[in-house]
Amino acid sequence: MTRALVVHHDIDLADQEVESLRRLGYEVEQCSGPTGNTCPILNGGTCDLAASADVLVYDAWASGDADGSGDLIGGLRHTHPEVPIVVTTPGIGYAWETADRGVVELQGQPTGQRLHEAIQRAIAGLQEPAGTA
Repeated sequence: MTRALVVHHDIDLADQEVESLRRLGYEVEQCSGPTGNTCPILNGGTCDLAASADVLVYDAWASGDADGSGDLIGGLRHTHPEVPIVVTTPGIGYAWETADRGVVELQGQPTGQRLHEAIQRAIAGLQEPAGTA
């Protein structure tokens, strides 16, 4: 069973994502991220929830703004490079671009099926040798 960590600033949307993934067979943990907690990644540490997940599903506004989320995703890639990331956005791309393998942007409504497909792309992208993704 794939373990996912869902981090979202909006608790209602997070609940929808979590339930969608659970219905698809994922084991899911949930966190409100830096807007609701002190984030160890933004403070130069490691995140136990991220370290124990097979995939991270982050809302592009998880830190409260897009620039801060860029720092957050960059910190996650640095600290937990083996964990693929799906970044959900409300329909517009994020200002911070990343060509990192294992990071997939999902624009628009994050339905269960769309989340599942993005997760599979992120996992596959991280498993490809560097330079082939």
